[in-house]
Amino acid sequence: MSVLIAGAGPTGLTLAIDLARRGIAVRLIDKATEYFNGSRGDGLQPRTLEVFEDLGVLDEVLAQGRSMPLMKIYLDGTLAMERRMAEPVEPTPDVPYPNAWMLGQSRTEKILRDKLAEYGVRVELNTEIVGFTQNADAVTAELSTGETVDVDYLVGADGGRSFVRKHLGIAFEGTTDESIRTLLGDVAADGLDHEYGYWFASKGNPMAGIAMTPLSGGDQFQFGAPLDGEDADTSIEGLQELVDKYAGPGVAKLRDLTWSTVWRPNVRLAERFRVGRVFIAGDAAHVHPPTGGQGLNTGVQDAYNLGWKLADGREEVLATYESERHTNAARVLGISEELMQKHVDGDESAMERGENTRQLDVSYRDLSDTRPIAPGDRAPDAPLVDAAGNNLRLFDFFRGPHFTLLRFNPTTPSTGDHTIDVVRRDASDGTCASPEAFAHYHASDGAEILIRPDGYLA
Repeated sequence: MSVLIAGAGPTGLTLAIDLARRGIAVRLIDKATEYFNGSRGDGLQPRTLEVFEDLGVLDEVLAQGRSMPLMKIYLDGTLAMERRMAEPVEPTPDVPYPNAWMLGQSRTEKILRDKLAEYGVRVELNTEIVGFTQNADAVTAELSTGETVDVDYLVGADGGRSFVRKHLGIAFEGTTDESIRTLLGDVAADGLDHEYGYWFASKGNPMAGIAMTPLSGGDQFQFGAPLDGEDADTSIEGLQELVDKYAGPGVAKLRDLTWSTVWRPNVRLAERFRVGRVFIAGDAAHVHPPTGGQGLNTGVQDAYNLGWKLADGREEVLATYESERHTNAARVLGISEELMQKHVDGDESAMERGENTRQLDVSYRDLSDTRPIAPGDRAPDAPLVDAAGNNLRLFDFFRGPHFTLLRFNPTTPSTGDHTIDVVRRDASDGTCASPEAFAHYHASDGAEILIRPDGYLA
């Protein structure tokens, strides 16, 4: 089997890694002439951290990133309060990574590229898809290099302006709000303590201000400020003028601007995620406002959902990609839009990201399925102790491109690969599970639960 992926952002990279580790021939192309260097999507949600653990990149992500900072909120130059976007919570047996993690997108992409290279696959820059046709057996793609490629499947992870989506004629329904414009950039700021984030505004309009959020791996902040007029000066002089306006002259001296852009709220959802042997994922399929930190994370999980299904290849399995991920993208877009509207309305709760932004409550089950599994149908983690007294985790068994069968208090020992006999802690032999394994799966004696390769209930 062979797969061509257009677009080497987090979505394309995640999919390429998942396919490569299954031994599938994959090519990953990107029209950019050089790798993106900026923070952009810098918030990684708990479910994405679990995906990254499975793919073998979590340790590096945690080492290079940082927790969400304490924000110092200044109104008219006076410190008014300190708060976090979300208060940190302690890990639990079922949720080992309960808090969002901050890592600039370009650094996340570099970690994923390095992992992909371990499988002998590298991103092909300055290479874009310029046309393609398909039949019942294959896709023929034309590349900007003049090469013609025959593959079993094509995946468009090529962003909001996706050529693949447009070539398929898929409607991209939604809106772009030109009335809201924000200047974003990555810049260092002398005079500000890099351990903290900052919000500078006036008492008369506290929700209209400038945010400075510290980025890991250096001394830069992600800069964000509203724009009043039509013109936008994205130079360091333009950013400095806004800092002086909201924070006050002399509070911070900006330097080393490495990336800047003007952002407009763009909320769109593709009518379809698939036509025949061609799929779309990530921003090519759905574009989110930054509120709630959902865009990058939803794209990564599109890829994680699609990878094992492409490897399977059966039509009944491939068909579930669109039904599962389109429904989820619509739900997540609703969360992001609600948070964005709160911000526009001046609701301070918009600064707090709720439980439903963690993406741990995603459910793919049919409504007719009444099995009382934990909220959503993500397979939770749980600590285990084997017969030799070794401490293990359910995630240890789930890790890898395979299905896992959990058998709760079985009457006979298992014989199959990736089958786990889960018994109560007072058992004298076999694999012993802590009570959490039962509490979170609500599994009765004799129950068998099949876990998909992407960590969801089959």
